[in-house]
Amino acid sequence: MRILSIALMLVTMLISIAEVQAQNPFITNQFTADPSARVFGDRVFVFPSHDILAQEGKGRVGWFCMEDYHTFSSTNLTDWTDHGVIVTQNKVPWVRPDSYSMWAPDCIERNGKYYFYFPTAAKDTVAYGRGFTIGVAVADKPEGPYIPEATPIKGVRGIDPNVFIDKDGQAYLYWSAGNIYGAKLKANMLELDSEVFTLGELPTKGLKEGPFVFERNGIYYMTYPHVENKIERLEYAIGTNPLGPFKIVGAIMDESPSGCWTNHHSIVQFKNQWYLFYHDKDYSPKFDKARSIRIDSLSFNADGTIKKVIPTLRGVGVTAANKQIQIDRYTQLSEQGISIAFLDTLNTFKGWKTIFNGAGAWLQYNSVDFGNKPLKNVTINAMSTDGAVLQLRANSITGPIIAELRIAKSNEWKLTKSTVQKTQTGVQNLFVVSKDGKQVEVDWISFE
Repeated sequence: MRILSIALMLVTMLISIAEVQAQNPFITNQFTADPSARVFGDRVFVFPSHDILAQEGKGRVGWFCMEDYHTFSSTNLTDWTDHGVIVTQNKVPWVRPDSYSMWAPDCIERNGKYYFYFPTAAKDTVAYGRGFTIGVAVADKPEGPYIPEATPIKGVRGIDPNVFIDKDGQAYLYWSAGNIYGAKLKANMLELDSEVFTLGELPTKGLKEGPFVFERNGIYYMTYPHVENKIERLEYAIGTNPLGPFKIVGAIMDESPSGCWTNHHSIVQFKNQWYLFYHDKDYSPKFDKARSIRIDSLSFNADGTIKKVIPTLRGVGVTAANKQIQIDRYTQLSEQGISIAFLDTLNTFKGWKTIFNGAGAWLQYNSVDFGNKPLKNVTINAMSTDGAVLQLRANSITGPIIAELRIAKSNEWKLTKSTVQKTQTGVQNLFVVSKDGKQVEVDWISFE
């Protein structure tokens, strides 16, 4: 029995530590939101909240519903490992077990320990009050296991914890509850070490929440989602002290074209490039309480102000040519003759397909790594009721033809293989062009 138990445990570990391919959204096996990204060693770890769909007896139907947290990590921002559940509501001593309100978290390292901060509702409302408070779980490794503290942080009421450690070693905790608040933390990272400050220089009208603070070249950036109009956009203010005063500067990212009511983010530097982590409702376009996390590059002007980030589907990172290239996460499309749709509207996690139906219609997918050895063949997973011809070109719609794919007539998805005509090496931009204008649906393309 003991051997069987160990075997089952190992299988469970292998299942939970799953590889996830990425463009945007970059986690493709579950709903995720509120990504807190941190660089630990040579890896980026992301600590998001985990949206699930509420049902009778399990959360509030039609509202946000979260019962646990996963963490994910990557060395290249393309291939992500799901390390499985690190904290769950039913295993935290002070949490109301039916709250389903494990909202936006954060994590930080200090002296070889990893401190995971999370908001939720307490079961003892006499001791901790009604509504949200914030707790901590501690681990020796960023992927856990995390051991929750027996009680939440004294003196903190609210959501969206964010932790910042300044260059002098002083740690700060920020959170939101109508306003955005901040306080110093003791060196043990578990208790406040100052009075609570209301950071009142921020917008006074419209909801603001989700603080994320970082420092660059002596400037402290207070970034936050704010409802300026009808839905949240990402904004920032700057100051010369971690607790302000801050001067409002402007928007980091405008309101989502999808109409997703929330956005929540983090900003980190990894391998000399800055990145914005945020969320939208990619896998759930009709219900914005089931969200998905994304990454795009971020940069600064010479005076330290942030250049506005335009959200993309392509995201960041390099895609190996011998992997399945999901061209529906495109960089750019022609104005006519092409569209994107779900493969299966009943299971959106299966992803998307690209539909070509016009002569000369094209799609651009940037940063494909063709390696340094000649590629011989290319395979496409496609379906065309009338048959169709697609060309793969390098770097432009009139660039060298890498291969020509003749997709046979079929009402089912079929794999079509073709010989590479002009091999490529290194990182190139891939263009897929409709030669004959006949309708064809494409799932993925892969070279070998």
